[in-house]
Amino acid sequence: MSDRVAEFTAFRKRMNERILEHENQVVRRFFALDTQTYRPGALDVKTKELLGLVASMVLRCDDCIAYHVAQCRQAGVNRDEFFEAFSVGLVVGGSIVIPHLRRAVDFLDRLDAGEAGEPEAHDAAHR
Repeated sequence: MSDRVAEFTAFRKRMNERILEHENQVVRRFFALDTQTYRPGALDVKTKELLGLVASMVLRCDDCIAYHVAQCRQAGVNRDEFFEAFSVGLVVGGSIVIPHLRRAVDFLDRLDAGEAGEPEAHDAAHR
């Protein structure tokens, strides 16, 4: 596993556990709402994760982008589908998204090379 992928995964897991140790109901409810949002419904998980990926690109959140790339990959998104989603994020977000697109493709390449394990279940801490 590459250092970047391993660090991202370990930090996210550790901090999710740390955050959820506290009895703050607002935080817990937000995490639960986020989890519910990405469950299958009228839209399937693959579509919802692609939407999350595009929104994350437009908002320029690299942690969110990496998380959704991993979730999309787990949901069966293929390379052509990724690049169509990347193109939507780029058109909506503009040229300022290009550095984030680079990091998204790098993260996807690392996943494709087998440098990361399976992503954890979805929750809000990817933000």
